[in-house]
Amino acid sequence: MIRIGIVGCGRILNAHLQGYLRLRELGVDDFRITALCARNPNDALMFRKRGEGPTPRPPVVDPASGDALAAPHTYVSDIHAGDVAVFTDYNEMINSGMVDAINDFTTLAVHHDVARAALQAGKHLLAQKPLAISVRAGRMMVDLAAQRQLTLGVFENVRQMELVRAQHWAVAHGLIGTPQFAVLGSLGGLWSPQRIVAETPWRHQKLRGGGGGSIDIGVHQMDWMRYVMGEVREVSAMAATFVPERTHTNPDGSIMRVTADVDDTYMATVRFESNAMGQLWWSWAGQSDAVTIDGGPAFVGTTAAIRGDQLVYADGRRESLIARFQRDMTPAERQQFFPLGLTDPAAISQYDWLQAIAQGTDPETSGMEGLRDLAAAYAILESNALGQRVAVADVLDGTVAGYQHDIDAHYGLLG
Repeated sequence: MIRIGIVGCGRILNAHLQGYLRLRELGVDDFRITALCARNPNDALMFRKRGEGPTPRPPVVDPASGDALAAPHTYVSDIHAGDVAVFTDYNEMINSGMVDAINDFTTLAVHHDVARAALQAGKHLLAQKPLAISVRAGRMMVDLAAQRQLTLGVFENVRQMELVRAQHWAVAHGLIGTPQFAVLGSLGGLWSPQRIVAETPWRHQKLRGGGGGSIDIGVHQMDWMRYVMGEVREVSAMAATFVPERTHTNPDGSIMRVTADVDDTYMATVRFESNAMGQLWWSWAGQSDAVTIDGGPAFVGTTAAIRGDQLVYADGRRESLIARFQRDMTPAERQQFFPLGLTDPAAISQYDWLQAIAQGTDPETSGMEGLRDLAAAYAILESNALGQRVAVADVLDGTVAGYQHDIDAHYGLLG
């Protein structure tokens, strides 16, 4: 029985508790959530037991969107019976003797501190994406987990989505021939032109969020591209802060303001190890009517292209990629992509992590995978700072880290 302690009780916790609920519904009974930790104990009590605790927070996005931040409010008591301790200090929780493994849903700036405490105490860890506030911080996490022979995973829910699984499968099976180029992204939309993203000011502050969309969304896009097209070799990018102040109107009519010192917009060209190319866009500026790629994301090869859910052949024929995927994948592939028939990305990630702990292996979205995503995303900002293309390998090993220097210095990571 793996006893899980959860650190960080914000809105995203609902999505993760929903994932654990899906596991219990399928009879997975080798875990218990035994502790919740939040700086404000009421935040933890909000998730402990149905019928008790403070009123749940309203979602920040429309539940119809399917966004993880709009998952229905869920309590640990919905998942299983039993006492759940509440802590306000994660060190106390980690050292309480009540947990064997940690889920970290804190703000990005403390991921490496929670990881250090957990891994040094011999606890397995599953962290929310992005993996860490900087590549150096992420490398410390990965190295420490390896030294202690502990399982480190990162919640990277994009690659567990059905469409992304299908795109990966199609390219791996040669359905588009040799991959040539890919495009992915959106400019503007929900948080444009100046709203505080997800009502979380830290996403707009360098020392708390690392970067803006380039890190928060960039790790998703890079993981998507890496999963479908293969490793990213180099990045050439521009990033900008078009909106230096973001605002949010509180329920009482008062205005919350935050000065933004990170990017709200980026455009990046990537070169894959295969020599294929890709274009990535993102913006939290612009207009609420987003500029999108028609038929995107698109992956183009020598014999066919993937455009969203469509396989488009050279002779003009089209078919649903998801329908083809569901029809033709083997039983072994189905178990690999959707173990136990799971389709919820959080549940897939949690089950994979629990299995990895039991087997002494790495999960699919391992700490190293999260670190590669982070290095590729930071390559956007390092390229922008230098005004030239950069090799992801140089960002990964710390050779190129000028943009991150202030962050690493602030957190004492340079020594």
